[in-house]
Amino acid sequence: MRRFINYLKECYTELTKKVSWPSWKELQNSAIVVMVASVIFAVVVFAMDFCFKTLMTFIYSL
Repeated sequence: MRRFINYLKECYTELTKKVSWPSWKELQNSAIVVMVASVIFAVVVFAMDFCFKTLMTFIYSL
């Protein structure tokens, strides 16, 4: 039990004193970059899916 308590204390110390947390502005910027990248990725996947569907519809209609 003592090892577990020691582990929790070390975790707390590491999270409060050793980890460098991003500022609120850096966090907002990172979130915006992730959202924009996700939208771009979704548009690319949609375009590929639409083109493939159109191509397969054309092939099957022959």
